[in-house]
Amino acid sequence: MKKLSLIAAAVLLTACQHPTPAPKASLDGEVFYLQRIALPPTAILSVSLQDISLADAPAKVIDEQRGPVKGQVPLPFHLSYDPLKIEPNHRYSINARIEVDGKLLFITTENHAVRLDGSDPQPVKVRVDAAR
Repeated sequence: MKKLSLIAAAVLLTACQHPTPAPKASLDGEVFYLQRIALPPTAILSVSLQDISLADAPAKVIDEQRGPVKGQVPLPFHLSYDPLKIEPNHRYSINARIEVDGKLLFITTENHAVRLDGSDPQPVKVRVDAAR
């Protein structure tokens, strides 16, 4: 009987050590621009999902994808988030930028709001404009 109690306690402890992974949701999208120019092979795309609820504080980055551009526009991206951490009364947005050799070429200039409640159209289309 004592062995059975020890085995049950060991199983319980093992279960506690392996928490269940947080559920994940994602947004798939495309970054595009209207200018008819090709990006050089050294271009870097950065796309971030941000909580922009607080007007007097920096946006909180929820997820970010950054890496070399593969091909030409539209440029695909994939962002993940935990739906249990999404606050229904908060505002969320996607921001994107394209850089070459550390120089900003394109950036989002408009708010690309997302709801993160499963109703966002996918792929999300995010326009970037030439940096000035």
